Amino acid sequence: MSQKLTDQVTYLSKSLFIRGVRCHKSLYLHKYRPELKDEVSEETEKRFEVGYEIGDLAQGLFPGGVLVPYDGLSHEEQLEMTASLIAQGCKTIYEATFFYNGVFIKADILHHGDRGWDVYEAKSSTGVKDYHLHDASVQYYVISGTGLPVSRVFVVHVNNKYVRQGDIEVDKLLHMEDITALAKENQAFIVEEIERQRAMLKGDEPAIDIGPHCNRFYPCDFISHCWSHIPENSLFDLKGRMDSRFFLYEKGLVSMFDVPEEYLSARQFVQVDAARTHAVHYDHKAVKSFLNSLWYPMYFLDFETSMAAIPPYDGIRPYQQVPFQYSLHHLDQKGGELRHDEFLAIPRTDQRKELTEKLVNEIPEDACVIVYSKAFEIPRLRDLASWFPEHAEKIDKIIQNVRDLIVPFRNYDIYHWQQYGSYTLKDVLPAMLPDFGYDHLDVQNGGMAMDAYAAMNRTDDPEELERIRQSLLEYCKLDSLAMVKILESL
Repeated sequence: MSQKLTDQVTYLSKSLFIRGVRCHKSLYLHKYRPELKDEVSEETEKRFEVGYEIGDLAQGLFPGGVLVPYDGLSHEEQLEMTASLIAQGCKTIYEATFFYNGVFIKADILHHGDRGWDVYEAKSSTGVKDYHLHDASVQYYVISGTGLPVSRVFVVHVNNKYVRQGDIEVDKLLHMEDITALAKENQAFIVEEIERQRAMLKGDEPAIDIGPHCNRFYPCDFISHCWSHIPENSLFDLKGRMDSRFFLYEKGLVSMFDVPEEYLSARQFVQVDAARTHAVHYDHKAVKSFLNSLWYPMYFLDFETSMAAIPPYDGIRPYQQVPFQYSLHHLDQKGGELRHDEFLAIPRTDQRKELTEKLVNEIPEDACVIVYSKAFEIPRLRDLASWFPEHAEKIDKIIQNVRDLIVPFRNYDIYHWQQYGSYTLKDVLPAMLPDFGYDHLDVQNGGMAMDAYAAMNRTDDPEELERIRQSLLEYCKLDSLAMVKILESL
């Protein structure tokens, strides 16, 4: 057993198997050329952290179990500990460890219920995804292969309909979906795929070109290496839906300038034309129509939000965007003085009520409320109204008066070639106003703001708290000021 565990050619783990299901080349490079990997992104790290959080929470579904730790024990010791616990009659084992036919797995929860041994795989998603089935199926294969009879297999995922009221109710926050039948049906594929991966690992690097599989399940960590031959302004830089990308690529077309016009949408044609000529596309009539829909006083509103798998306060759902900050620039009249108001919640404190009351008192009933992407901002306002119905009437009036600055950019009524197909505020601002941008800030986007606020909630260091606080205020203020400057430029 020890020799098999250390055989780096034939050894597979659950995660390695899933990597290989997506792409044999990715598995090969992981084994033999790991130095070619991309740096782990903040998004990936965050996904791992949330996964661990949900995994720990899922143990509450079957309290009193025994953990088989990964750190501090060799694989062999983990296997021996698992076998010993089963022999002793332990009913619930967390991170139960098994090895069969060269495949090593750790099951999040192994529980002996009324029907026998059940396997539970915890996921931070809000539903069962395709790769979760492969994940659970390979666990069924290995555990059954060791001779331990598996009665049922479950994927445990987050129930995004759950609304917290009081203490977290683990059995309501997490949903257990029985996928036993699917796992059993998948066994022939598991056996065949394990052998395919083993045969591949004993040969040369697979000659697999880029394709949709590179982002299947989640972005591969060898994308920079495998996509290094793709130049700037390629057909993959075209924004919007385009089902023919890889069809054209396989025919030898790579540059966006070589894509036949019949394959381009109207907006993609604008992007290509602007990139070719380094021009700015401007539809005067459409932009004027948009500007005519605005009025004074103008209030430029931007929210920053936090989001957690486990709702922190009452009335909140998993992964619900909860405002903790806003910035509000305003002009009473054309050419008038630009004023600014703001709010940032105190860490580890539920200040939704204070934020709501301050906001509705600062925005006049007749104000034109300008946002950048009402698809994000209006749901935040509606959430505030649902949490605090005493302010619902005022918030509804604010919503009625919202005008979306993204519209002329999303419609490509105005498009600068340096937007590179994007119409987000972070790309539009520096393209239109080169003297403005976010590069000089500690916090440069909404994801970083979310992380910074989470860091505020973890620290008690007064200097660190003040540093993060100032960074958040500076960032959010620039977001609403950016709208003012962009409107001026229009």
